[in-house]
Amino acid sequence: MHDNNLHYADYYRYFSMIYQEPELSDLDQAVLGLINKQREKLKIHTQNNPRRWFGSLRRSTFARAIQGSNSIEGYNATLDEAIAVIEDEPSLDERTETWYAINGYRAAMTYVIQAAEDPTFEFSKQFLKSLHFMMIGFDLNNRPGQWRIGPIYVVRKKDGEPVYEGPNADIVDELICELVDYLQRHDNAPLLVRAAMAHLNLTMIHPFRDGNGRMARALQTLVLAREGLLNPVFSSIEEWLGRNTEEYYSVLAGMSDGAWSPAHDTRPWIQFCLKAHYQQAFTLIRRNEVYGRLFDEIDNIVQRRKLNDRAALSLLDAALGLRITNGRYQKDAEVTQYVAGRDLKLLSDLELLEPIGEKRGRYYVAGTELIRAREKAAIRRKMPDPYELAEESLARSADSASPRLPGF
Repeated sequence: MHDNNLHYADYYRYFSMIYQEPELSDLDQAVLGLINKQREKLKIHTQNNPRRWFGSLRRSTFARAIQGSNSIEGYNATLDEAIAVIEDEPSLDERTETWYAINGYRAAMTYVIQAAEDPTFEFSKQFLKSLHFMMIGFDLNNRPGQWRIGPIYVVRKKDGEPVYEGPNADIVDELICELVDYLQRHDNAPLLVRAAMAHLNLTMIHPFRDGNGRMARALQTLVLAREGLLNPVFSSIEEWLGRNTEEYYSVLAGMSDGAWSPAHDTRPWIQFCLKAHYQQAFTLIRRNEVYGRLFDEIDNIVQRRKLNDRAALSLLDAALGLRITNGRYQKDAEVTQYVAGRDLKLLSDLELLEPIGEKRGRYYVAGTELIRAREKAAIRRKMPDPYELAEESLARSADSASPRLPGF
């Protein structure tokens, strides 16, 4: 029994076996305020967006999240390959381990999206096991959907040296039970902090033989999406983590002394995640603006060339650097294979698209005019550091609040 006078959250802070939320500073709170403003702006851009190109933005954002999370684990796929998996496009080549990893992660993230919208959803051990099976079920040797049965080590990729040892397998179930209890609680901690702590704890517990990092990142996305502010596709920071993998590994390494260390101060991890959220939201807001500007450029091209409006979405994707196939054109333009082939030939004759390859393997890339349109629509802004912005804001507030003597 614990002291009835001890606050519930304090009880967990002092008696818990898992990593705990840190005390946030005024600077952290200021950064949270900046992120909330960004997310509100992003919400306006992404909810009930009537623009025709929005589906393309959503698809590419989903693909970039899947691509980013898997690249951290060494499964490197192009954006085109990730989109092909999302769209269930037939593979022209033999399916590789990377294809199976991307496809498994796509299935898991699709389930996360559905779970986020389910008002009766509850976190549980079995949910985590089921999500894991979806993710790596293609390799039964890695015991998908089951806790590991022995020790586990995280090794440094460049030299194979162990840098972290997970907790004893005998206490994994107990630790996961506590994590699930944490996820089910509704305390006053900011949502972004709770999601980051879910990510950290699942990573450090390392309950599975393989796929722990991907699971932790998917779990963070789900915790965020359950709040309902943003669609799960736009809640994820996996794209950002894929671009900042070394820093990601470095911060995680700092959360232990080489082994399970739940007493560590988790504030550096929270600050890292807050920076990721701000910069990912900044990226998505800028990308939304670019898509709008570029689509306007392409719409002008379509009208000037007297083309059918159905070609615009594929021309947009091509201008963004994606490959266009007959199958993808059929889906986006909602036409038959014959009509798609005829349209693509016309777009090639007009040099808006450039055909590559022959017959079944043929695809199309942007021609010179589309490349120029992309360059014209580009927005180049320096990626801001939210902690630097928050420091400047707090300094201005402090200066304006300072009393001044007459005459000064």
